[in-house]
Amino acid sequence: MRYIPLLISLLLVPAGLVLALWLPFWGGVLAALAGIIAGVGLYDISQSKRAVLKNYPISARLRFLFEHFRPEIRQYFLESDHEETPYSREQRALVYRRAKGIEGLRPFGTLRNVNAVGHEWINHSMAPTHLDSHDFRLRIGGPDCTQPYDSSPLNISGMSYGALSPNAIEALNWGAKLGGFAHTTGEGSISRFHRKHGGDLIWQVGSGYFGCRTPEGAFNSEMFSETAADDQVKMIEIKLSQGAKPGHGGILPGAKVTEAIAEARGVRVGEDCISPPGHSEFSTPEGLCAFIARLRSLSGGKPVGIKLCVGHPWEFFAMAKAFHETGITPDFITIDGAEGGTGAAPAEFADHKGAPIREGLMLVHNTLVGMGLRDRIRLIVSGKLISAFDLCRMFALGADGCNIARGFMFAVGCIQAQVCHSGKCPTGVTTQDPGRYRALVVADKYQRVANFHRNTMMALKEAVESSGLQTPQNFTPHHLMIRVNSREVRSAASQYLWLEEGELLSGTVDHPAFAKYWDRARADTFDFA
Repeated sequence: MRYIPLLISLLLVPAGLVLALWLPFWGGVLAALAGIIAGVGLYDISQSKRAVLKNYPISARLRFLFEHFRPEIRQYFLESDHEETPYSREQRALVYRRAKGIEGLRPFGTLRNVNAVGHEWINHSMAPTHLDSHDFRLRIGGPDCTQPYDSSPLNISGMSYGALSPNAIEALNWGAKLGGFAHTTGEGSISRFHRKHGGDLIWQVGSGYFGCRTPEGAFNSEMFSETAADDQVKMIEIKLSQGAKPGHGGILPGAKVTEAIAEARGVRVGEDCISPPGHSEFSTPEGLCAFIARLRSLSGGKPVGIKLCVGHPWEFFAMAKAFHETGITPDFITIDGAEGGTGAAPAEFADHKGAPIREGLMLVHNTLVGMGLRDRIRLIVSGKLISAFDLCRMFALGADGCNIARGFMFAVGCIQAQVCHSGKCPTGVTTQDPGRYRALVVADKYQRVANFHRNTMMALKEAVESSGLQTPQNFTPHHLMIRVNSREVRSAASQYLWLEEGELLSGTVDHPAFAKYWDRARADTFDFA
């Protein structure tokens, strides 16, 4: 039975030759196709690298074919609307509709099981408000900041040029310009494509110090100061780690370092572009504070913040103690959840490293409240946020603003093919191949970027109004309800422990994480004392 396809193909060769005596064209086609298939089968039997091919010549190749197209078959024909792998069909469709300006109403009620454990909702009010604008500007800048930034509460999260194509970067930045929100550069620094349309930038400075580095890879203060002075740069974000691969670092192989990438990052064309796991400019929490103050001074007083995925709790506790003891605080902290995406990450890091966004946000928020520092520092969150409800949930848990990366990728045409690392992106979003990224038409896609932002903010405005509030920051843990079992619903305020203002300074803390690690954290070291 294993060899039947091979035997049939071998028999069809002479049959085709005989048929060619009466029907030359069709007989020749049959003989040629049968000969090719028979040749493949004979090769399968003779090769020694794949056992399944040797045992099942020809037919095993169908297995490989179906396996190759399995993700697409599953995504388009088999998965349900709510299977998040990593984004569900419903989530993607929501972005596409809002990006295209198509009506986003749903007929016939929810598709979700509202009685399922873990189901969440936001409480509404019998006295809804009426707001004139969906802008909700958020001022970012602590007491040491002389050039605060009035930011949208929803911005584009960090995605580097190099990871994204030039056309994708252009469309995102032009959309940000049109919509009046900010575009985070990613650690690949500011490219010519970021500058082309003049959208507001949050310049991310990572461990490779791209765009402000010496030839040896050390921080270059003069280059930093020159770039930070650009009016297009509104804030500086020191990247400590990212959710998809916290503590890993990365490398862009020299073969992918084009002239434009080399220009943006301050490296040579064809040279490996390395991001170390950690920074060389500081190694302690107090050193981080000094670096924050230094960048704030070099930038002329612009807001300087940090981005991290929460890992060891005592390390953030040590940072908070350093903020308190030195008096130097970041103007904002971006908390990236382990749900965050990336073009490429080891499976172990993507699946099992770093705190999810909910736990990370609550730890940082509680710590700053307990230290009496919360009013000086804005908290921004990122990691698998798509809808206005996702934003409301984050505001209720303590966030001031939100960043979205993959949602904006969907807006410029991403179809979740999950081949970002291969250079073969089918829509031209994550490739440096001109033949592919030319298909992404900037003049069309930038409008969709602005549409997605505007329509999401309009949905957020309606959510704020229906809860009887004035701003998204008015959401509290009491507004977020969570079904914990089939018979019980609890608010986030009662399900989780929340610290009181200045509670950590008093030394009487019952919260398990703080009781275990707080006293052993020190401002002069990240180590566990």
